[in-house]
Amino acid sequence: MNIERATPELFAALADAQFQIENASKNAANPHFRSRYADLAEVLNTVRPVLAKHGLSVMQSTAFDGAMVFVETVLAHSSGGSVSSTASCVPAKTDAQGVGAATTYLRRYALAAIAGVAQEDDDGNGAAHSKPAPVVQSGVVEEAMARIAAANDAAALGEVGAGLAKLDVDESAKRKLRAAFTARRKALEAA
Repeated sequence: MNIERATPELFAALADAQFQIENASKNAANPHFRSRYADLAEVLNTVRPVLAKHGLSVMQSTAFDGAMVFVETVLAHSSGGSVSSTASCVPAKTDAQGVGAATTYLRRYALAAIAGVAQEDDDGNGAAHSKPAPVVQSGVVEEAMARIAAANDAAALGEVGAGLAKLDVDESAKRKLRAAFTARRKALEAA
């Protein structure tokens, strides 16, 4: 989470808003997992009125680099302060429907997280299964960081991203690699 532009006014408004925001109703069903969850529209309908009442707004931008879907969520305050967070995943399919589904999923979870709203997990049930902690081989993260830095265009960076998705590293390393990947993507777009 990037809080470099955060202000005391933003944090005060968010605290007041979170006191008033209720958890999103589980209005949708996932027949595959036989569970109910709050869809994106429900999360938006739950948080927007309360955030607006406190001078807060949410913006979400999306991107797809051929391998990963990215959603940047910005929570801004009328005083000028903001915080942001980027979420990413590899879509199940890289066609329009798969990318759209991954984008909606990331938007829903990122919005709920930044607003402090609880919701039931729908298709993330597989993430709850216990899995042995990944073993980080010496130099794997450093090598991946070097490949990110060496990517000289979007296509090359997309190939690197596909390889990153296959790495078996801990969450801290994943966050570090995602941040480097996002920074490199933005640098290439600006060039």
